[in-house]
This record gives sequence, structure tokens and C-alpha cells, in this order.
Amino acid sequence: MKKYLLLLLVSLTSSLFSVLLYDRIKGSTRVVWENGEGEVRYTGLVDKLFNARSTNSFHSAAPTNFIEAAEIATPAVVNIRALQESSGGGIWGNNTVTGSSGSGVIMSPDGYIVTNHHVVERSSDIKVTLADKREYKAKLIGSDPSTDVTLLKIEETNLPFIVFGNSDSVRIGEWVLAVGNPFNLESTVTAGIISAKGRNINILGGGASIESFIQTDAAVNPGNSGGALVNTIGELIGINTAIITESGSYEGYSFAVPSNLVQKVLRDLREFGQVQRAYLGVSIQDLDSETAREVGLPNAEGVYVNRVTTNGAAQDAGLKIGDVIIGLNNTHVKSPSELQEFIGRFRPGDQVFLEYWRSGKKSRIHITLKDINNSVAVVRVRGDELEPELGVELRDLSEEEQRKLRIQGVMVTSVRRGSVIYQTNMQPGFIISSVNGNRVTSAAEAVDAIKNAYNSLVLDGYYEGEPDLYSYRFKKEE
Repeated sequence: MKKYLLLLLVSLTSSLFSVLLYDRIKGSTRVVWENGEGEVRYTGLVDKLFNARSTNSFHSAAPTNFIEAAEIATPAVVNIRALQESSGGGIWGNNTVTGSSGSGVIMSPDGYIVTNHHVVERSSDIKVTLADKREYKAKLIGSDPSTDVTLLKIEETNLPFIVFGNSDSVRIGEWVLAVGNPFNLESTVTAGIISAKGRNINILGGGASIESFIQTDAAVNPGNSGGALVNTIGELIGINTAIITESGSYEGYSFAVPSNLVQKVLRDLREFGQVQRAYLGVSIQDLDSETAREVGLPNAEGVYVNRVTTNGAAQDAGLKIGDVIIGLNNTHVKSPSELQEFIGRFRPGDQVFLEYWRSGKKSRIHITLKDINNSVAVVRVRGDELEPELGVELRDLSEEEQRKLRIQGVMVTSVRRGSVIYQTNMQPGFIISSVNGNRVTSAAEAVDAIKNAYNSLVLDGYYEGEPDLYSYRFKKEE
């Protein structure tokens, strides 16, 4: 009996000691209600551990749902089908018609739509289907291969549209939605997070291309190109453009053109018909850790200048080879892709405030940006100046096209059925190299030469992939 009493006494003593020890460590617990929501606060050892980790307030890692953002974005995302007609040549002159499909985003209630350049490239017929199944024929307002952005227009009003958000403010880890028409499915919404910013994946090609993509893990598949990347309040922060894949379908990585860059490109296309590209007048490269140590920088964040263009904007401002650009307009610059994106938001003649590192210290200068020809003037030829009279629209050849085709000239982007040019059998894609025997290298030169011609005109040029020179003769309508 004494044995059992001893065991009971030892058990009670141990239990009492454990309770006292736990209460000593835990301290007090109280419940506080703020704005109708309960919050449990712990004091004592547990409270000290949490306070030591962070003094900032905690926020939800994700919204409770994406319904509101999806309801805002979905009606403003359209399906785009583009047809390309190519001449078969030969005595029969058989033409081949191919097509591509993608997505687009309505940017204004009067029918302006943004999509990717590669969705409608070389297209002669572009059809837009709205979320409510209405179909329209779209007019190409302008296109920019260097950013893969194109502006279309349909004749309609009171359309749903998406408001631009600030792509600079998006943060890695932030939730986003991708809205588009993958595999020609209607208005598909997928969710993911921002995985990285300022990505260059070398997909656009050409020295003038701007690749500073927003990378996400939201599922994007063929047909999503040109669709919307929106934040959780339904603002547009990017245009979905590309994926990295070995299978041809989504494998975890998708990329979008930042909305701040898209917005500038669209303003230019709408106002001028072409992008007013500003250049800093330098060749740049990544800054590695070894070079950073040599110049005395504490880290390898910046852009190394390895060449300065003669009479360019940078030379005028005093920038030199070996300088490291570290900031633009009070924004820290970490990589060449970021710098290219920031400069890409300006026009020739705009001034920027540049921070750079030289001889162990930081300096600041103002630079007046120029175009590729070292001019500060914007080009005000839209390309459709000849459409009412002759039924033709023109655009400049891109640098990539000039290198690939080894031709200087002007691209014919559209020919109106029944027009003077249409009667000559000229096809979209024709590259005008001369007007009445005088060489032309830009749309502005071609427009001036055609307008100043007295009556008869001869347009000489080439089609891509065909070595023969074509000549089209006609008279201007009186």
C-alpha cells in the first residue's frame, strides 16, 4: 500500500512542477479584436521569438480569390486570327494562304487593341472575335518588331477595356493572372506569381530589340500570345509574349512585355504609325564581379559601357568607355535589359538624368536622347498618308529586315482592294527600293517622292525570297 501511495505522490508532484514550468515559459495570453477581426497575441518566450524575426506587420500571402480580377479582364481580351497570303509564283501564280491565331487586349472603348507583332506579322486579313462572340475586321495601325507589340483598331464603341497598371511596381512573388485564348479556347484564365523581372531570353533578335520581360509561372500556351497579364485588382501589367519550352507547350516559364513599355509603344503607334525610338548612343554589356572590383564598385549591379557612338547622345554628354551606368532618373539600373527598357520609354529629344561610376566615384549628368541617325527630331510619317489617294500603306524596314534581306527600302503593308495600286497587282510585302529611279530608304522619303511626282510613277523593288526586280507603273488619279 505504501508503494502505491509513494507512486501517486511522485506523479502529483511531477504534474504540478510541469504546469508551473509551462506557465512560467508561456506567460499570459489575451485575445484582441480590431475592426471586427480577432487576433491572438502571445507574450512571453513565444512572443519574443516572433518579435525577433520581424517588426513589420504580416500580410496575407495571397488574395482569397481572383474572381474580381478575372471579371474585369476577361471581357476585354479578344481572339485574333490572322491570314497570310504568299505568292506561289510560276505561270499559274497560285497563292498559298496560311493563318495564325492569338489573343489581344482592348485598350480603349473606341476599339484600339494591343497584341504581339508575331501574331499578325505579314497578315493581309486580321479578324477579331470579342468575348461576346461579335466578330470584326481589324485595321493594322502600326507594329514594332523590336518590342513585339502591335496596335490594331476595330470600328466599334463602348467596348470593355483594361486599365494600365504600373509594371515597375510589381514585385517578385506577387500573384498575377494570365488571360487569353490558348488552343483557340475561349477566355481562359490561369494564375501564378511573378518569378523574375528584367529577363532577356534572346527571342526577338536584332540589335535594336528590347527584351526586359516579366517572368511568371502562370500557364501560357500557344494562342495566349498577345493576351493580358493582370494583377489581382485587374490592372494590365504586361502582354503575354513567349514561353520557354521543348515540347511546344507550357513547361513552367512564361514571359510578358512590361506594361510601361507597351504603353509608350502604343502612344507612338497611335500618333505616328511607328515607334519613336530613342538611343543612348552606347554599346553595353553585363557587369561581372571581377570588373566591378577593378572599378571599385561594391557589387556587380550596373551596366558596363564598352563603346560610345560618335556624335551620339552619350558622347555629347561626356560619357566614356569604361563608365558603369548605375541609375536612370533616380531608378537603380542592374542590367543591360533594364537599361534598354527604361530608355525604350523615351522619344528622341527627351532628356534623362543618368548616374554612372567612374574612377571610384559616382557622377551625374543630363543626356538628351537621339534617334538612330543622331537626330533629336521625331519622325511624323504614319505610313498611311497615301492610302486615300493610292490605296497603299507603307512602313520602314526594321534593322533586322535590312540585314536579313540586304535591301534598303520601304515595306508595303497593305493594298486596298479596287485602288490604283491594287490594279497593278502589287502585293503586301513588296519592298519599294526606288520611286521613278530615285532610291528611297524610309517611308518619309517614299511618301515625299510619290507625292511630288507629277503624274506617272514607277515603283521598283523586290519581294522577300525572290531575286527578280519588279516594276509597277501607274498614273496618279486626278
